Amino acid sequence: MEHTTASFEVPELEKTLAKRKKRYVNYKEGMALYSMGRDSFRKLAKDAHALLRIKKIAIVDLDILNDYLEQHRKSN
Repeated sequence: MEHTTASFEVPELEKTLAKRKKRYVNYKEGMALYSMGRDSFRKLAKDAHALLRIKKIAIVDLDILNDYLEQHRKSN
């Protein structure tokens, strides 16, 4: 039995992020942007303290997440 992963596209995501007009993304957009699974992206956002919860919606602050990644990249 062959294992396949579900793929999806977030329209206009790369164009929007290239212009840096979008500071916050939801899990689906962040998963596509960072090529990660849901749980991995969620844990990364939580560890970076970039996760914001508004009512029942969770969004991730890309500025905080990118700073976190840069700090941990340099320390290793």
